[in-house]
Amino acid sequence: MLRTRNPVHALTAADRDDALEVCARNLPANVFVAARLLEGVLTTQPGTVLGHRVDGRLQSLCWSSANLVPVEADEADIAFFADRVRRWRRHCASILGPADQVAELWRHLAPAWGPARAVRADQPLMSAMDLPSSLGVDLDPRVRPATTDEVDLVMPAAAHMFEGEIGYPPYSGSGAAYRTALLALIDRGHTFVVVEDGAVIFKADVGSVALGCAQLQGVWLAPHLRGQGLAVPLMASVVEQVMATRAKWVTLYVNDFNTSARATYTKVGFEDVGSFSTVLL
Repeated sequence: MLRTRNPVHALTAADRDDALEVCARNLPANVFVAARLLEGVLTTQPGTVLGHRVDGRLQSLCWSSANLVPVEADEADIAFFADRVRRWRRHCASILGPADQVAELWRHLAPAWGPARAVRADQPLMSAMDLPSSLGVDLDPRVRPATTDEVDLVMPAAAHMFEGEIGYPPYSGSGAAYRTALLALIDRGHTFVVVEDGAVIFKADVGSVALGCAQLQGVWLAPHLRGQGLAVPLMASVVEQVMATRAKWVTLYVNDFNTSARATYTKVGFEDVGSFSTVLL
């Protein structure tokens, strides 16, 4: 039997505008990939973004690096993407994105890639477009962008957040590469902190910015300060500053079982606009 040629291809710099148009169809869900496109990944990391064209029109994408992120993909697209990446298991740590697309992609890949370490099937995707101050939410004046000389203060907080979320440390042995990644976020003004007595007690990062939309990640409050009513003004201050300096549309996604975080984000002005899933490998 002849095998049908897979129509998926690696995108090049010439495809950038078409790829951004695909991302813009649902920007809160696709801002991660849109940001990487604007950062020039099609030139600096060729082969990282796969695309499927139908009758000349770019229909869908799949970010294919340390994680897989489907973008605007229907069942047929996902079958093609899965066939293309099936042999890449050892390069991939997770699959994440819109819940329906992730579930379908995992259905195709699970027989070869499973079992997963964990499947977070319902992670509400939340969006805010109003300044928290305009909603009457108090802002914590201590929140500010971290400075590059504070990277070694940020690192323990970031590592604690990562391990609590993912279930294993972000690095083993030397933390040099992890430190470099944190420093890059700080250098771009994308890490917000509160520092007290020489320690970071709160942090949040802007993981992606594209087309007027920003996505927050890495939100962490020191355990001994939780449950004291601090989270709402802290997050409100981050969102206020991001809206004033980065993008007027702010998004994030959160585990459905993290009811306290969801309540905090709702009080800050976020609303549910979709559902993400993450498959941890």
